[in-house]
Amino acid sequence: MTVEEAGRARPTGGGEPPAEAAARVTSDILRDTLYGAERGVVVDSPPGAGKSTLVVRAALELAAAGHPLMVVAQTNAQVDDLVLRIAERAPDLPVGRLHSSEAGAYDPALDALGQVRKSARAGDLAGLDVVISTAAKWAHVRGVERWGHAIVDEAYQMRSDGLLAVAGLFERALFVGDPGQLDPFAIVGSEQWAGLSYDPSASAVTTLLAHNPRLPQHRLPVSWRLPASAAPLVSRAFYPYTGFTSGTGPGDRSLGFAGAADGSAADAVLDEAARSGWGLLELPARHTPRTDPEAVAALAQVVRRLLERRGTTRSERSDTPADLTADRVAVGTAHRDQAAAVRAALAGLGVTGVTVDTANRLQGREFDVTVVLHPLSGRPDATAFHLETGRLCVLASRHRHACVVVCRAGVPDLLDAHPSTEPVQLGVTVKFPDGWEANHALLDHLSGHRVGWRG
Repeated sequence: MTVEEAGRARPTGGGEPPAEAAARVTSDILRDTLYGAERGVVVDSPPGAGKSTLVVRAALELAAAGHPLMVVAQTNAQVDDLVLRIAERAPDLPVGRLHSSEAGAYDPALDALGQVRKSARAGDLAGLDVVISTAAKWAHVRGVERWGHAIVDEAYQMRSDGLLAVAGLFERALFVGDPGQLDPFAIVGSEQWAGLSYDPSASAVTTLLAHNPRLPQHRLPVSWRLPASAAPLVSRAFYPYTGFTSGTGPGDRSLGFAGAADGSAADAVLDEAARSGWGLLELPARHTPRTDPEAVAALAQVVRRLLERRGTTRSERSDTPADLTADRVAVGTAHRDQAAAVRAALAGLGVTGVTVDTANRLQGREFDVTVVLHPLSGRPDATAFHLETGRLCVLASRHRHACVVVCRAGVPDLLDAHPSTEPVQLGVTVKFPDGWEANHALLDHLSGHRVGWRG
Protein backbone atom coordinates (compact mmCIF):
# COMPACT_ATOMS: atom_id res chain seq x y z
CA MET A 1 0.00 0.00 0.00
CA THR A 2 1.40 3.41 -0.97
CA VAL A 3 1.32 6.39 1.34
CA GLU A 4 -1.47 7.90 -0.74
CA GLU A 5 -3.54 4.72 -0.48
CA ALA A 6 -2.92 4.50 3.25
CA GLY A 7 -3.83 8.16 3.64
CA ARG A 8 -7.07 7.71 1.72
CA ALA A 9 -8.07 4.64 3.72
CA ARG A 10 -7.44 5.87 7.27
CA PRO A 11 -9.66 8.64 8.66
CA THR A 12 -8.26 11.50 10.73
CA GLY A 13 -9.63 12.50 14.09
CA GLY A 14 -12.20 14.57 12.24
CA GLY A 15 -13.29 11.59 10.14
CA GLU A 16 -11.65 12.72 6.87
CA PRO A 17 -8.88 10.50 5.43
CA PRO A 18 -5.49 12.28 5.61
CA ALA A 19 -4.86 12.26 1.86
CA GLU A 20 -8.28 13.74 1.17
CA ALA A 21 -7.80 16.41 3.85
CA ALA A 22 -4.40 17.34 2.43
CA ALA A 23 -5.75 17.44 -1.13
CA ARG A 24 -8.68 19.63 -0.10
CA VAL A 25 -6.44 22.16 1.68
CA THR A 26 -3.94 22.17 -1.19
CA SER A 27 -6.74 22.90 -3.64
CA ASP A 28 -7.88 25.84 -1.50
CA ILE A 29 -4.32 27.19 -1.31
CA LEU A 30 -3.81 27.00 -5.06
CA ARG A 31 -7.18 28.64 -5.73
CA ASP A 32 -6.35 31.57 -3.45
CA THR A 33 -2.85 31.84 -4.93
CA LEU A 34 -3.90 31.83 -8.57
CA TYR A 35 -7.28 33.53 -8.42
CA GLY A 36 -7.64 35.26 -5.04
CA ALA A 37 -8.01 39.00 -4.72
CA GLU A 38 -5.61 39.46 -1.81
CA ARG A 39 -1.93 40.27 -2.35
CA GLY A 40 -0.72 37.45 -0.13
CA VAL A 41 -1.56 33.93 1.00
CA VAL A 42 -0.04 32.39 4.15
CA VAL A 43 0.38 28.63 4.62
CA ASP A 44 1.43 27.04 7.91
CA SER A 45 3.08 23.67 7.49
CA PRO A 46 3.90 21.22 10.31
CA PRO A 47 7.03 19.03 10.01
CA GLY A 48 6.96 16.80 6.96
CA ALA A 49 3.62 18.07 5.67
CA GLY A 50 4.84 18.46 2.10
CA LYS A 51 5.86 22.11 2.22
CA SER A 52 8.44 21.77 -0.55
CA THR A 53 6.00 19.70 -2.61
CA LEU A 54 3.45 22.51 -2.28
CA VAL A 55 6.02 25.13 -3.31
CA VAL A 56 6.98 23.14 -6.40
CA ARG A 57 3.36 22.47 -7.35
CA ALA A 58 2.37 26.11 -6.89
CA ALA A 59 5.33 27.19 -9.02
CA LEU A 60 4.34 24.81 -11.81
CA GLU A 61 0.68 25.85 -11.64
CA LEU A 62 1.56 29.55 -11.81
CA ALA A 63 3.94 28.99 -14.70
CA ALA A 64 1.37 26.89 -16.57
CA ALA A 65 -1.20 29.65 -16.09
CA GLY A 66 1.16 32.14 -17.73
CA HIS A 67 2.34 33.84 -14.55
CA PRO A 68 6.15 34.09 -14.46
CA LEU A 69 7.34 34.14 -10.87
CA MET A 70 10.28 34.54 -8.56
CA VAL A 71 10.89 32.07 -5.73
CA VAL A 72 12.61 33.16 -2.52
CA ALA A 73 14.31 30.59 -0.28
CA GLN A 74 16.55 31.14 2.74
CA THR A 75 19.66 29.11 1.90
CA ASN A 76 21.53 28.04 -1.23
CA ALA A 77 20.85 24.39 -0.41
CA GLN A 78 17.10 25.08 -0.33
CA VAL A 79 17.31 26.95 -3.64
CA ASP A 80 19.22 24.13 -5.36
CA ASP A 81 16.79 21.55 -3.99
CA LEU A 82 13.82 23.47 -5.39
CA VAL A 83 15.51 23.86 -8.79
CA LEU A 84 16.18 20.11 -8.93
CA ARG A 85 12.62 19.27 -7.87
CA ILE A 86 11.05 21.59 -10.46
CA ALA A 87 13.36 20.30 -13.19
CA GLU A 88 12.41 16.72 -12.34
CA ARG A 89 8.67 17.47 -12.41
CA ALA A 90 8.80 19.64 -15.56
CA PRO A 91 11.86 18.83 -17.70
CA ASP A 92 10.85 21.31 -20.41
CA LEU A 93 10.15 24.26 -18.12
CA PRO A 94 12.80 27.03 -18.35
CA VAL A 95 14.12 27.76 -14.85
CA GLY A 96 16.58 30.43 -13.75
CA ARG A 97 19.03 29.95 -10.89
CA LEU A 98 20.16 33.37 -9.66
CA HIS A 99 23.35 32.97 -7.63
CA SER A 100 26.22 34.93 -6.16
CA SER A 101 29.44 35.56 -8.05
CA GLU A 102 31.46 33.42 -5.65
CA ALA A 103 32.96 30.10 -6.70
CA GLY A 104 30.79 27.08 -5.86
CA ALA A 105 27.70 29.23 -5.48
CA TYR A 106 25.35 26.47 -6.62
CA ASP A 107 25.12 22.69 -6.75
CA PRO A 108 27.19 21.34 -9.71
CA ALA A 109 24.32 18.94 -10.42
CA LEU A 110 22.49 21.89 -11.99
CA ASP A 111 25.06 21.99 -14.80
CA ALA A 112 23.60 18.79 -16.25
CA LEU A 113 20.13 20.28 -16.59
CA GLY A 114 19.66 21.89 -19.99
CA GLN A 115 16.55 23.84 -19.07
CA VAL A 116 18.24 25.53 -16.09
CA ARG A 117 19.95 28.83 -16.85
CA LYS A 118 22.38 30.08 -14.18
CA SER A 119 23.64 33.61 -13.70
CA ALA A 120 24.76 36.09 -11.07
CA ARG A 121 22.79 38.83 -12.88
CA ALA A 122 19.00 38.93 -12.68
CA GLY A 123 18.83 40.64 -16.08
CA ASP A 124 20.31 37.54 -17.73
CA LEU A 125 17.33 35.51 -16.51
CA ALA A 126 14.61 37.91 -17.65
CA GLY A 127 11.72 36.23 -19.42
CA LEU A 128 12.13 32.81 -17.78
CA ASP A 129 9.04 31.19 -16.31
CA VAL A 130 10.60 30.64 -12.89
CA VAL A 131 13.64 32.30 -11.27
CA ILE A 132 14.84 31.04 -7.90
CA SER A 133 17.36 32.50 -5.45
CA THR A 134 18.03 33.23 -1.81
CA ALA A 135 16.49 36.16 0.03
CA ALA A 136 19.99 37.60 0.49
CA LYS A 137 20.64 37.59 -3.27
CA TRP A 138 17.21 38.94 -4.19
CA ALA A 139 17.78 41.84 -1.78
CA HIS A 140 20.50 43.17 -4.10
CA VAL A 141 18.49 42.93 -7.33
CA ARG A 142 17.70 46.31 -8.88
CA GLY A 143 16.48 47.66 -12.20
CA VAL A 144 14.33 44.70 -13.26
CA GLU A 145 10.65 44.50 -14.13
CA ARG A 146 8.50 43.44 -11.20
CA TRP A 147 7.24 39.88 -11.10
CA GLY A 148 3.50 39.40 -10.82
CA HIS A 149 3.91 36.52 -8.40
CA ALA A 150 6.40 35.29 -5.84
CA ILE A 151 6.67 32.28 -3.55
CA VAL A 152 8.50 32.74 -0.25
CA ASP A 153 9.68 29.40 1.16
CA GLU A 154 10.52 28.97 4.87
CA ALA A 155 8.78 32.29 5.48
CA TYR A 156 8.82 31.90 9.27
CA GLN A 157 12.62 31.68 9.16
CA MET A 158 12.89 34.92 7.18
CA ARG A 159 13.24 38.15 9.17
CA SER A 160 10.84 40.96 8.37
CA ASP A 161 13.69 43.22 7.28
CA GLY A 162 14.56 40.54 4.72
CA LEU A 163 11.02 40.64 3.39
CA LEU A 164 11.11 44.44 3.22
CA ALA A 165 14.28 44.24 1.11
CA VAL A 166 12.60 42.10 -1.57
CA ALA A 167 8.95 43.21 -1.35
CA GLY A 168 9.37 45.71 -4.17
CA LEU A 169 10.17 42.95 -6.64
CA PHE A 170 6.71 41.33 -6.81
CA GLU A 171 2.99 42.13 -6.76
CA ARG A 172 1.50 39.08 -4.98
CA ALA A 173 3.06 36.26 -2.97
CA LEU A 174 2.48 32.87 -1.43
CA PHE A 175 4.22 32.54 1.96
CA VAL A 176 4.90 28.97 3.13
CA GLY A 177 6.62 27.97 6.37
CA ASP A 178 6.58 26.08 9.65
CA PRO A 179 5.59 28.24 12.66
CA GLY A 180 6.91 25.67 15.12
CA GLN A 181 10.52 25.72 13.94
CA LEU A 182 13.37 27.99 15.02
CA ASP A 183 12.77 31.72 14.91
CA PRO A 184 14.83 33.93 12.56
CA PHE A 185 18.36 34.60 13.74
CA ALA A 186 19.63 38.11 14.49
CA ILE A 187 23.20 38.95 15.48
CA VAL A 188 22.30 42.25 17.13
CA GLY A 189 19.96 43.06 19.97
CA SER A 190 16.41 43.93 19.00
CA GLU A 191 14.88 44.95 22.32
CA GLN A 192 14.32 48.52 21.16
CA TRP A 193 11.84 47.29 18.51
CA ALA A 194 10.06 44.67 20.61
CA GLY A 195 6.29 45.02 20.39
CA LEU A 196 6.37 47.33 17.37
CA SER A 197 4.62 46.27 14.19
CA TYR A 198 7.80 46.94 12.19
CA ASP A 199 10.20 44.97 14.42
CA PRO A 200 12.92 44.00 11.88
CA SER A 201 13.88 40.88 13.86
CA ALA A 202 10.36 39.43 13.81
CA SER A 203 9.53 36.76 11.26
CA ALA A 204 8.31 37.86 7.86
CA VAL A 205 4.93 36.20 8.47
CA THR A 206 4.44 37.86 11.87
CA THR A 207 5.01 41.33 10.43
CA LEU A 208 3.04 40.57 7.28
CA LEU A 209 -0.05 39.54 9.25
CA ALA A 210 0.32 42.44 11.69
CA HIS A 211 -0.15 44.82 8.78
CA ASN A 212 -2.47 42.60 6.70
CA PRO A 213 -4.65 40.65 9.14
CA ARG A 214 -7.22 39.73 6.49
CA LEU A 215 -4.85 37.74 4.27
CA PRO A 216 -6.05 34.17 3.60
CA GLN A 217 -4.37 31.71 5.99
CA HIS A 218 -4.23 27.96 5.48
CA ARG A 219 -2.74 25.03 7.39
CA LEU A 220 -1.49 21.77 5.92
CA PRO A 221 -3.20 19.14 8.09
CA VAL A 222 -1.05 16.03 7.60
CA SER A 223 2.58 15.13 8.30
CA TRP A 224 3.83 12.52 5.85
CA ARG A 225 7.17 12.29 7.65
CA LEU A 226 6.25 11.70 11.27
CA PRO A 227 4.90 8.23 12.04
CA ALA A 228 1.70 7.53 13.94
CA SER A 229 3.82 7.18 17.10
CA ALA A 230 5.20 10.72 16.82
CA ALA A 231 2.66 13.01 15.16
CA PRO A 232 0.22 13.14 18.13
CA LEU A 233 2.99 14.06 20.59
CA VAL A 234 4.67 16.64 18.34
CA SER A 235 1.28 18.14 17.49
CA ARG A 236 0.23 18.34 21.15
CA ALA A 237 3.57 19.62 22.45
CA PHE A 238 4.40 22.18 19.75
CA TYR A 239 1.25 22.91 17.71
CA PRO A 240 -1.62 22.87 20.25
CA TYR A 241 -3.78 25.32 18.27
CA THR A 242 -2.88 24.14 14.77
CA GLY A 243 -2.85 20.40 15.29
CA PHE A 244 -2.13 17.85 12.58
CA THR A 245 -2.23 14.11 12.07
CA SER A 246 0.10 11.50 10.61
CA GLY A 247 -0.40 10.33 7.05
CA THR A 248 0.27 6.77 8.21
CA GLY A 249 -1.32 4.63 10.86
CA PRO A 250 -0.04 2.20 13.51
CA GLY A 251 1.68 -0.72 11.81
CA ASP A 252 2.32 1.07 8.52
CA ARG A 253 5.99 1.45 9.45
CA SER A 254 8.38 -0.71 11.45
CA LEU A 255 12.02 -0.78 12.53
CA GLY A 256 13.77 -4.06 13.25
CA PHE A 257 17.25 -5.45 13.78
CA ALA A 258 18.98 -8.49 12.34
CA GLY A 259 21.62 -8.45 15.08
CA ALA A 260 20.70 -9.57 18.60
CA ALA A 261 20.84 -7.24 21.58
CA ASP A 262 23.93 -7.50 23.79
CA GLY A 263 22.27 -6.50 27.06
CA SER A 264 23.64 -2.95 27.04
CA ALA A 265 21.58 0.14 27.77
CA ALA A 266 22.21 1.30 24.21
CA ASP A 267 20.61 -1.83 22.81
CA ALA A 268 17.76 -1.68 25.32
CA VAL A 269 16.81 1.87 24.31
CA LEU A 270 17.08 0.95 20.61
CA ASP A 271 14.71 -1.97 21.13
CA GLU A 272 12.29 0.36 22.94
CA ALA A 273 12.50 2.89 20.13
CA ALA A 274 11.91 0.16 17.53
CA ARG A 275 8.85 -1.01 19.44
CA SER A 276 7.27 2.33 20.29
CA GLY A 277 8.95 4.97 18.11
CA TRP A 278 10.54 6.68 21.14
CA GLY A 279 13.36 5.95 23.55
CA LEU A 280 14.82 7.93 26.45
CA LEU A 281 18.34 7.00 27.50
CA GLU A 282 18.61 8.61 30.90
CA LEU A 283 21.97 9.33 32.52
CA PRO A 284 22.32 10.10 36.26
CA ALA A 285 21.46 13.65 37.31
CA ARG A 286 24.56 15.84 37.33
CA HIS A 287 25.70 19.32 36.32
CA THR A 288 28.18 18.89 33.50
CA PRO A 289 30.22 20.83 30.95
CA ARG A 290 28.32 21.56 27.75
CA THR A 291 30.22 18.81 25.95
CA ASP A 292 29.31 16.26 28.63
CA PRO A 293 31.80 13.38 27.97
CA GLU A 294 29.46 10.69 29.29
CA ALA A 295 26.50 11.94 27.25
CA VAL A 296 28.67 12.20 24.13
CA ALA A 297 29.87 8.62 24.67
CA ALA A 298 26.28 7.46 25.12
CA LEU A 299 25.19 9.12 21.88
CA ALA A 300 28.07 7.54 19.97
CA GLN A 301 27.41 4.12 21.47
CA VAL A 302 23.72 4.21 20.51
CA VAL A 303 24.60 5.12 16.92
CA ARG A 304 27.27 2.44 16.68
CA ARG A 305 24.92 -0.27 17.94
CA LEU A 306 22.15 1.00 15.65
CA LEU A 307 24.38 0.32 12.65
CA GLU A 308 26.10 -2.80 14.00
CA ARG A 309 22.76 -4.52 14.53
CA ARG A 310 21.91 -4.10 10.84
CA GLY A 311 18.62 -2.32 11.15
CA THR A 312 15.89 -2.61 8.54
CA THR A 313 12.85 -0.42 7.98
CA ARG A 314 9.47 -1.13 6.44
CA SER A 315 7.13 1.62 5.34
CA GLU A 316 4.25 2.52 3.07
CA ARG A 317 6.75 3.46 0.37
CA SER A 318 7.60 -0.14 -0.52
CA ASP A 319 6.68 -3.69 0.38
CA THR A 320 10.39 -4.55 0.43
CA PRO A 321 12.36 -3.93 3.65
CA ALA A 322 15.11 -1.29 3.34
CA ASP A 323 18.47 -1.44 5.07
CA LEU A 324 19.02 1.29 7.63
CA THR A 325 22.21 2.87 6.33
CA ALA A 326 24.38 5.53 7.95
CA ASP A 327 23.10 8.26 5.64
CA ARG A 328 19.57 7.72 7.02
CA VAL A 329 20.68 8.34 10.62
CA ALA A 330 21.24 11.73 12.26
CA VAL A 331 22.50 12.99 15.61
CA GLY A 332 21.10 16.33 16.76
CA THR A 333 22.50 18.73 19.37
CA ALA A 334 21.90 22.30 20.51
CA HIS A 335 25.50 23.54 20.12
CA ARG A 336 28.21 23.19 17.50
CA ASP A 337 30.84 22.12 20.01
CA GLN A 338 28.55 19.29 21.14
CA ALA A 339 28.16 18.17 17.53
CA ALA A 340 31.93 18.30 17.04
CA ALA A 341 32.46 16.17 20.16
CA VAL A 342 29.99 13.55 18.88
CA ARG A 343 31.67 13.47 15.47
CA ALA A 344 35.01 12.84 17.15
CA ALA A 345 33.52 10.11 19.33
CA LEU A 346 31.96 8.39 16.32
CA ALA A 347 35.22 8.60 14.40
CA GLY A 348 36.96 6.96 17.35
CA LEU A 349 34.47 4.09 17.08
CA GLY A 350 34.99 3.79 13.33
CA VAL A 351 31.50 5.08 12.48
CA THR A 352 31.26 7.21 9.33
CA GLY A 353 28.50 8.59 7.13
CA VAL A 354 26.15 9.67 9.92
CA THR A 355 24.90 13.27 9.87
CA VAL A 356 25.81 15.08 13.11
CA ASP A 357 24.72 18.69 13.43
CA THR A 358 22.83 21.31 15.40
CA ALA A 359 19.07 21.80 15.29
CA ASN A 360 19.61 24.92 13.16
CA ARG A 361 21.39 22.89 10.48
CA LEU A 362 19.05 19.89 10.67
CA GLN A 363 15.97 22.04 10.18
CA GLY A 364 14.05 20.94 7.11
CA ARG A 365 15.86 17.60 6.79
CA GLU A 366 14.47 14.08 7.19
CA PHE A 367 15.97 10.80 8.41
CA ASP A 368 14.76 7.33 9.32
CA VAL A 369 16.18 7.38 12.86
CA THR A 370 17.47 10.27 14.95
CA VAL A 371 19.48 10.29 18.17
CA VAL A 372 19.36 13.65 19.96
CA LEU A 373 20.93 15.24 23.01
CA HIS A 374 18.30 17.09 25.01
CA PRO A 375 19.18 20.83 25.13
CA LEU A 376 18.79 20.96 28.95
CA SER A 377 20.74 17.81 29.74
CA GLY A 378 23.24 18.43 32.55
CA ARG A 379 22.58 22.15 32.72
CA PRO A 380 22.46 24.09 36.01
CA ASP A 381 19.98 26.62 34.57
CA ALA A 382 17.24 26.95 31.96
CA THR A 383 18.19 29.78 29.61
CA ALA A 384 16.02 31.24 26.86
CA PHE A 385 18.31 29.65 24.23
CA HIS A 386 17.92 26.15 25.65
CA LEU A 387 14.21 26.60 26.24
CA GLU A 388 13.42 27.84 22.73
CA THR A 389 10.46 25.77 21.62
CA GLY A 390 11.57 25.63 18.00
CA ARG A 391 14.91 24.05 18.88
CA LEU A 392 13.29 21.15 20.73
CA CYS A 393 10.65 20.84 18.02
CA VAL A 394 13.28 20.45 15.29
CA LEU A 395 15.16 17.80 17.27
CA ALA A 396 11.98 15.82 17.96
CA SER A 397 10.54 15.93 14.43
CA ARG A 398 13.22 14.83 11.95
CA HIS A 399 12.46 11.08 11.97
CA ARG A 400 10.29 8.72 9.94
CA HIS A 401 10.60 5.72 12.25
CA ALA A 402 12.13 6.39 15.66
CA CYS A 403 13.81 8.99 17.86
CA VAL A 404 16.14 8.28 20.79
CA VAL A 405 16.66 11.12 23.27
CA VAL A 406 19.76 11.13 25.48
CA CYS A 407 19.33 13.22 28.61
CA ARG A 408 20.49 13.42 32.20
CA ALA A 409 17.85 12.96 34.89
CA GLY A 410 16.46 15.98 36.69
CA VAL A 411 15.31 18.19 33.82
CA PRO A 412 11.70 18.45 35.11
CA ASP A 413 13.05 19.64 38.48
CA LEU A 414 15.31 22.11 36.66
CA LEU A 415 12.31 23.51 34.79
CA ASP A 416 10.32 23.94 38.00
CA ALA A 417 13.25 25.55 39.81
CA HIS A 418 13.97 28.15 37.11
CA PRO A 419 10.84 30.14 36.23
CA SER A 420 11.07 32.55 33.36
CA THR A 421 13.10 35.69 34.01
CA GLU A 422 12.62 37.10 30.52
CA PRO A 423 11.08 40.61 30.61
CA VAL A 424 7.44 40.92 29.60
CA GLN A 425 7.16 43.34 26.68
CA LEU A 426 3.98 45.13 25.68
CA GLY A 427 2.70 44.32 22.22
CA VAL A 428 4.70 41.10 21.91
CA THR A 429 2.57 38.05 21.29
CA VAL A 430 3.54 35.32 23.74
CA LYS A 431 4.63 32.23 21.85
CA PHE A 432 2.62 29.22 23.00
CA PRO A 433 3.49 26.66 24.01
CA ASP A 434 6.48 28.12 25.80
CA GLY A 435 9.65 26.18 26.53
CA TRP A 436 8.41 24.95 29.90
CA GLU A 437 5.16 23.60 28.51
CA ALA A 438 6.78 21.90 25.51
CA ASN A 439 9.58 20.34 27.54
CA HIS A 440 7.21 18.97 30.16
CA ALA A 441 4.93 17.51 27.47
CA LEU A 442 7.83 15.78 25.70
CA LEU A 443 9.53 14.50 28.86
CA ASP A 444 6.26 13.27 30.31
CA HIS A 445 5.75 11.13 27.21
CA LEU A 446 9.34 9.93 27.17
CA SER A 447 9.15 8.84 30.80
CA GLY A 448 7.18 5.81 29.61
CA HIS A 449 10.09 4.80 27.35
CA ARG A 450 12.98 5.35 29.78
CA VAL A 451 16.10 3.17 29.92
CA GLY A 452 18.79 3.89 32.52
CA TRP A 453 22.35 4.32 31.24
CA ARG A 454 24.80 1.64 32.36
CA GLY A 455 27.97 2.97 30.83
